[in-house]
Amino acid sequence: MKQNKQNISIIIPVLNEADCIGKLIGYLKQNYTSNYIEEIIIVDGGSTDNTIAIASANGVTVITSEKGRAKQLNRGAACAKSSILYFLHADTFPPKNFGNSIINAVEKGNQVGCFQMKFDSDSRFLNFFAWFSRWNYKICRGGDQSLFITKDLFLKTNGFNERYMIYEDNEFISRLYKTSHFTVLPLHVKTSARKYEEKGKFRLQYHFGIIHLKKYLGASPEKLYDYYKRNIAV
Repeated sequence: MKQNKQNISIIIPVLNEADCIGKLIGYLKQNYTSNYIEEIIIVDGGSTDNTIAIASANGVTVITSEKGRAKQLNRGAACAKSSILYFLHADTFPPKNFGNSIINAVEKGNQVGCFQMKFDSDSRFLNFFAWFSRWNYKICRGGDQSLFITKDLFLKTNGFNERYMIYEDNEFISRLYKTSHFTVLPLHVKTSARKYEEKGKFRLQYHFGIIHLKKYLGASPEKLYDYYKRNIAV
């Protein structure tokens, strides 16, 4: 019996992303193979700017969710029609023909994985850390690298843990490394360095390092979020 064709649902969580969501949607439509991409789903967590209007005007599916990226990602996955889910941040641009790369990986038996990452910056400091995204270790993973996963595996692993207001990507990927073969594809996404530029590269990387350490030492999702609010969100 002929297998059903594999398709991809792109799921993008947003909150006040009016400055970049239109650019990302335009880029996606120019750089994917339409035979593979079934839909683009924008999951809004309560934007107060023009994010929803811009996304709607660009002809994609827009749904609403409670605030919190884990909740938004799970909501998008629940609405997705495709056999493969591709989670993407609003300020991250995947490589050209990324759909082909994902489909090829899944057809080779890789149910979950990501791309390597580069920043849209010439900062040696930032690109030093981005360089490590080529290595297939969970310590080198992060949501900015994007994530593809078959819907079957997503459901079996219960998706994102909604207790995490931050660190939801790392927590989920850490579980996936324990249960599945995780693959890192040889192409690169390009992600924005805007937060590092706003908060300070060294300061922000330091606080991200502390969050990783706190999680390793057993800090709860609530304590991680409290640290984030006090040191990064301000």
